[in-house]
Amino acid sequence: MSVFAGKVALVTGASSGMGQATARMLAEGGARVFTAQRGVSEFETVSADFADPEMPERVIGTVREAAGQLDILINNAGVMREGTVEETSLDDWHMQLHVNLTAPFLLIRHAMPLLRATRGAIVNVGSIEGLGSNPRHPAYGASKAGLHGLTRAVAVDHGPDGVRCNAVAPGWIDTDLNEAFIDGQPDPAAFRAQIGGIHPLRRTGGPEEVAQLICWLASDAASFVTGQVYAIDGGRTAQLSLP
Repeated sequence: MSVFAGKVALVTGASSGMGQATARMLAEGGARVFTAQRGVSEFETVSADFADPEMPERVIGTVREAAGQLDILINNAGVMREGTVEETSLDDWHMQLHVNLTAPFLLIRHAMPLLRATRGAIVNVGSIEGLGSNPRHPAYGASKAGLHGLTRAVAVDHGPDGVRCNAVAPGWIDTDLNEAFIDGQPDPAAFRAQIGGIHPLRRTGGPEEVAQLICWLASDAASFVTGQVYAIDGGRTAQLSLP
């Protein structure tokens, strides 16, 4: 039997990268997959801009009407804008906090009756920047640290309902966004080698590798796992810089 046979999943931000890889893996496992993002995906799509505070309720309502249930919620949609605290406008701060933290909170809030009914699973896509920080990312880091905290709070409050909530904290993953960033460097090949070299595994990660972890956490194989934040970063956060 397929791992996710008979289950309904919602993945946000699934038009590319980790979200797309996760949606495909869930579908290959037998799930009926809905995705929510700006634009369309190859799955049942709910067009959504998560900067709109009313969007999470609409997305969950659409899934409820179409499928009548929800077993798996993957909060993957996110946004990042660079700038120190002095360079970050209040609008940029609010936008990043809203999309990366408030929207997942609202999605979980509106999905909880459905997830309680199915004893479902939530996986939030955080970041190693919720554990440490890259330069010029105060709003992004704060939002991801908050998402990790939300993960633990939901796990504690809704564990008695049979709902599990975990998070993954990816490091440098070869998404379209990161590849575009590398291509914009003066020497892309040198930068690509440098970024791989900061990892003990001496390479960056692939979206499918993150999707594997997300899907395991969403599956019954992880039935006693909740409230955890799993770094998936090729060992980057385990390695101290040289003295």
